[in-house]
Amino acid sequence: MPKPQLILASSSIYRRELLERLQLPFSVETPDVDESPLQGEKPEETALRLAQAKARKIGSHYPDALVIGCDQVATLDGLQLGKPLTHDNAVKQLTLMRGRTVFFHSALCLFNAASGNMQAEDVVYEVRFRQFTDAQIENYLRLEQPYHCAGSAKSEGLGIALMEYMRGDDPNALIGLPLISLIGMLQNEGVTVI
Repeated sequence: MPKPQLILASSSIYRRELLERLQLPFSVETPDVDESPLQGEKPEETALRLAQAKARKIGSHYPDALVIGCDQVATLDGLQLGKPLTHDNAVKQLTLMRGRTVFFHSALCLFNAASGNMQAEDVVYEVRFRQFTDAQIENYLRLEQPYHCAGSAKSEGLGIALMEYMRGDDPNALIGLPLISLIGMLQNEGVTVI
């Protein structure tokens, strides 16, 4: 029996690079989904809802595919920190996060469009930020411009200099695609990596 087509429902180059590590053939489709949180929605609920919505949307166009949907929401004391999109918003986020602990909710969904089976999980990663200066914030943002990253800092780049420690089960989750969980989900659908 042929393997189903694997599709990553994401515009993120970082997620694409992570998925390439598994050496499975896949294609990429960009889902057009409103990423705004719903009123009263918890961060983990937002992340899971959006990951599932992205996978379903792409799955509706590819009825025989396995579709990977992802979303990430950063939280600080219950406040959702999304993608800053602008320099000023990134400065505000990093200033708020200075010397504090942020939880990154990396939601992952694997949707089998043929069977309708959907697996979803919220993989949480904890990051403690250093007591960095305003000048360090400006230097970092000028050099890396992480305006499309939840929480305004990329651990896989220069943003690591802003971090005091990171804790979690899968370091890939912090970048946006929890590969350990994904491998298990793929196995549940009969797709083995090695």
